[in-house]
Amino acid sequence: MSESQSRYSIVERLTQKKLDIITVKSELDDDLKAKEQKIDELKKSLQDWEADIKQDIEKERRVRKRDIERLERNFDYAVKRKDSKKKAYEDKLEAIEKALARVEEISKTAPTIQ
Repeated sequence: MSESQSRYSIVERLTQKKLDIITVKSELDDDLKAKEQKIDELKKSLQDWEADIKQDIEKERRVRKRDIERLERNFDYAVKRKDSKKKAYEDKLEAIEKALARVEEISKTAPTIQ
């Protein structure tokens, strides 16, 4: 009987080892599949990120172009306003010069009271 138990115990240990090896072997495949999936996920994530970056760059480019266009319009308007303001100041200076000339003329002909 002990010989039979001994064989049974050997078979049981060998069977358990066999199951352990099959499990480890299966885990190797699962581990490789998990790593492969992780690589695929990271590749997809990179592609998504690159697409997002392209969209962000295009959006930023449009915003900056609009800012430039707005500033150019403001500049053109300021140039036009400068010219009209300059003309108005020149007209005022001319009027002041005429007034000074008249005051000087009046001063020459009018008697001074002291």
